[in-house]
Amino acid sequence: MTAPAGDPARAALDDAVIAWAREPWDDTGWPRDDARFERLALALFAHQFEHCAPYRRFCENRDRTPENVARWQDVPAIPTGAFKELALTSFPIERAVHVFRTSGTSAKTRGALHLDTLAVYEASLRASFLRHLLPDRTDDTPVPMRVLAPSMKEAPDSSLSHMFDAVMTEVGAAGSRHWVVDGGLDTERVVRELEAGCDAGDAPLLVCGTAFSFVHLLEALEKEGRRFALPPNTRVMETGGFKGRSRVLPRDELYAWIDDRLGVAAARIVNQYGMTELGSQFYDSVLCDPRGPRRKLAPPWTRVRLLEPGGSEEVASGETGRIAIVDLANTGSVCALETADLGRAVGDGFEVLGREPGAEERGCSVAADLLLGES
Repeated sequence: MTAPAGDPARAALDDAVIAWAREPWDDTGWPRDDARFERLALALFAHQFEHCAPYRRFCENRDRTPENVARWQDVPAIPTGAFKELALTSFPIERAVHVFRTSGTSAKTRGALHLDTLAVYEASLRASFLRHLLPDRTDDTPVPMRVLAPSMKEAPDSSLSHMFDAVMTEVGAAGSRHWVVDGGLDTERVVRELEAGCDAGDAPLLVCGTAFSFVHLLEALEKEGRRFALPPNTRVMETGGFKGRSRVLPRDELYAWIDDRLGVAAARIVNQYGMTELGSQFYDSVLCDPRGPRRKLAPPWTRVRLLEPGGSEEVASGETGRIAIVDLANTGSVCALETADLGRAVGDGFEVLGREPGAEERGCSVAADLLLGES
């Protein structure tokens, strides 16, 4: 579904972002186009200022309007927590065709991203996923996928489940499936398929899930004393953070555990940084740039800023700052968001260092821990 009829300005913005997401990349990645980004970011800001009343009030209180904002860096970034309080849409909300909600953890109210089209969202997620998880895929050969998360049918308001299902539909080989079914880990099937090497053959086997869904899988394998050596071309994608409901598992420990029980080395494990409120995701560079440092790479229709604590100025290079993102794939809501996550620049990318002190923990891994843990 495309943008609603009768809104040519919005339709043009959607089409521009979709076209950008469909452009090919080479060994150096996507070319950076600062002029195109600034032009689209300012046009999108003007559109959202006009059509999203809560965001317009937010901007006016900061004396930022399309008349005095001349750089994308000056587009006011709204805190992601606002999505828990307001329906931030730049279209009449009755036109929403889908709603993604943040995982329920300690907060009583869940944030919501209302979409009047899935076209931009899916174009963005597919391009970034394929670029960072399957950079060596040179043809249309299907890829065996195993997903440690419920399907979209079981979790229709989960942006993560939607992402996995969208990619599985596009590139998944026959037999690709979810290992979390009816709210639980199908351990017998998992062990059976691990014994068979998940039938990857020469194709790159892809195992995806939240960090703590892997924890529950690894605990089950350890309890049974099982170890596997998945095919050398296997790659793992994990997301959601390393904090569960009752413990924190450092990334290096999780990756060593995956290597020990599944035979997939850390150099083939990719972390994804994303959130329900965003239309785009950010991935580790280890597969598409194996010689460089591990860092998150941003698709060219996004920009990441690292801000001073409590301020709107960027920190000096290499210093820790609060992550703020301008995401052109957020055509239907607000494109400039301020997270409560801390990060640091690494070359042409960034690393995520955790949450600001006192910030609510993000819910993906915590929700997976609650879903799969014993009651």
